[in-house]
Amino acid sequence: MEPLLPKAREARLSELTCEVLKAAGRLTGQVHSRVVLDRLADLVREMNCYYSNLIEGHKTAPREIERALKRDFTGDEAQRDNQELSLAHIAVERIMEERLAAGPVDVYAPEFVCWLHREFYSRLPDRMHWAKTTGGRPYRVEPGRLRNFMVDVGRHTPPHFEALPEFMDRFHAFYGGTQILETTRLVAVAAAHHRLAWIHPFGDGNGRVVRLHSQALLIQHGLGGNGLWTLSRGLARRRQRYFACLAAADRGRQGDLDGRGALSDAALAGFCEFFLETSLDQIQFMSGLLDLPSLRTRVERYFQFQALHLQRYREELMRIVRALVDEGEIPRARVQVITGKGATVSAEIIKRGLEEGVFESPSPKGPLRPAFPAAVQEFYFPQLFLDLPVEPDSEPAS
Repeated sequence: MEPLLPKAREARLSELTCEVLKAAGRLTGQVHSRVVLDRLADLVREMNCYYSNLIEGHKTAPREIERALKRDFTGDEAQRDNQELSLAHIAVERIMEERLAAGPVDVYAPEFVCWLHREFYSRLPDRMHWAKTTGGRPYRVEPGRLRNFMVDVGRHTPPHFEALPEFMDRFHAFYGGTQILETTRLVAVAAAHHRLAWIHPFGDGNGRVVRLHSQALLIQHGLGGNGLWTLSRGLARRRQRYFACLAAADRGRQGDLDGRGALSDAALAGFCEFFLETSLDQIQFMSGLLDLPSLRTRVERYFQFQALHLQRYREELMRIVRALVDEGEIPRARVQVITGKGATVSAEIIKRGLEEGVFESPSPKGPLRPAFPAAVQEFYFPQLFLDLPVEPDSEPAS
């Protein structure tokens, strides 16, 4: 799988690296309230699983994800499976972030990659531990276990299963080593995304694990933006291009001017460029959405033009939500100041807002905190969840 780091397009990749680093730094400092930050990170996890499902050809509406988080599953078996995939993805992403925050993690180690796969599949019901070969033969997917059979992924035949430990060790030694300079670390993250997909270590679930692994790398290297952006949205928006770039980087070296490894240096550089461009696009997109004056305006417009079912207290609820977006958390007594109403009416307003889900509280008398239920997401955060078509001629990423 050499080369593991491209030599081609170095100037362009360096330029993109600088732009991504600057944009990620701006995004990290954009939200000052820890409460708002945590709630937005929850929303981005939901978005991440939505787009990861979409990349794999499974569409799960945000409202279905919201229902699944409340253990409210649909009666349709296929849609329920998608809800289960969403729940597993959100859970693994959360514990992955907690593990990375707890202390140093060797993110390139085979053990960590297998841990991601095991944690994901262990959260799925047994009926979803089965997959089929291209010939239609069913086989069981063992959580966290390297595959013990041969597979084909489009036109690419991954390494023989007996050689997987050696490939994973080489992956670990190179990308986890000290020879990669900090100035090229982001390019290495992009290259590692392709090379792990190329190894195809598991019987199924490789696409999801590779994307989770890339997210772990971005967090580990300080580019996670406090959980405020996700690569999967960009990959889903450019799904056909994503698969095409992956497939191109699978091909062998194209002559003496295409590096010195077995695989194409130029094609790997092309994939890395696509990866960095996509990352930059998504960071900039989220920066625009989270611009506080713009977000405050969209909240106001939601209550003025969309929440028409709120016959009473619509204006008062808008003021409360606007304050929560600004400050993150307010005591219940503050509602009287914000609305100009007495204690009894303020209590009614709070009750109505909690029923509508436009804000939440950790306890019956606890402070109020912002909430972003599916009903308001498309108004507060337009285009966050895009209803993208699934291209039938694209290769599956599993």
